[in-house]
Amino acid sequence: MDYLGFKLRNNLFVAPMAGVTDRPFRQLCKKLGAGLAVSEMVTSNSLLYGSAKTRRRADHTGEVEPIVVQIAGADPELLAQAARYNVERGAQIVDINMGCPAKKVCNVMAGSALMQNEALVARILETVVAAIPETPVTLKFRTGWNRANKNAPSIAHIAEDCGVRAIAIHGRTRADQYMGEAEYDTIALVKSRVNIPVIANGDIATPEKAKFVLDHTGADGVMIGRAAQGKPWLFREIEHYLRTGTVLPAPTFAEIHAILRAHLADLYDFYGEDTGVKIARKHISWYTKGIVGAARFRHAMNQLESVAAQLAATDEFFAGHSASEAIRYEDKEKKAA
Repeated sequence: MDYLGFKLRNNLFVAPMAGVTDRPFRQLCKKLGAGLAVSEMVTSNSLLYGSAKTRRRADHTGEVEPIVVQIAGADPELLAQAARYNVERGAQIVDINMGCPAKKVCNVMAGSALMQNEALVARILETVVAAIPETPVTLKFRTGWNRANKNAPSIAHIAEDCGVRAIAIHGRTRADQYMGEAEYDTIALVKSRVNIPVIANGDIATPEKAKFVLDHTGADGVMIGRAAQGKPWLFREIEHYLRTGTVLPAPTFAEIHAILRAHLADLYDFYGEDTGVKIARKHISWYTKGIVGAARFRHAMNQLESVAAQLAATDEFFAGHSASEAIRYEDKEKKAA
């Protein structure tokens, strides 16, 4: 896929997720089939540029291009400053967050709360685009503020008029948070009205759903977030299905173990042992979710404090399952009981 001057492997994007899409996760998703991955959100508050957390979030060492950094805020000048800061440090695409529904973001009129103020949206986009004229600016937003105010088409027009080069739309309103089901009619409507790439996001958890969303909306690509947590091979499954129309076999326990092991090694290296162990817990939980015996395993895992203990417990858990057997999940056992 040709995207903003970059040749991508495909049109499958990793959605920016706070606390999830760090460099190890982005690299893994790209290795397993994603065409592009967006960093977790970086604040526009310049006072935080020197923090260790912000430096890690902006760390793209060795990452497959293009390097995409997402920034968030409500002040046009601060966002422009953040955009320049990140471009100077290697960002090749700057994405602006107007899709996050979190209260701590929306309470300061950032994220999806900005969709209520279209004049401010225009000022932000104009200012950021002007600040980094040689670097593509993209925008992620939702279908609207609430179901009675689905102003995504208006926001999309503003974005295109301001020089934004591509947009990603989550198929829920800000008021919906992550409840209910995503809808794609609004994304299809936006796609029919703008001339820049449109990426569809929301509830894309299977290869079949990815194809449905692409066909229904006419979107140029799909963006996948929560469904890839603990399942980064979803991207290769979708890539294969879109190319061949056939479904890849599910990964074996042995392969899941190997992928998780490599992911953990990258997390420990990236964060150091103390923070790495803490960050690893949620990923281990996602990788093993639903697998027989996983609930007991995760409870024990959360008590472990060292890399050695965490790896030993992980190896023991996977050693308890045959590498050749199909993955068995708790809900299947309940149905059989």
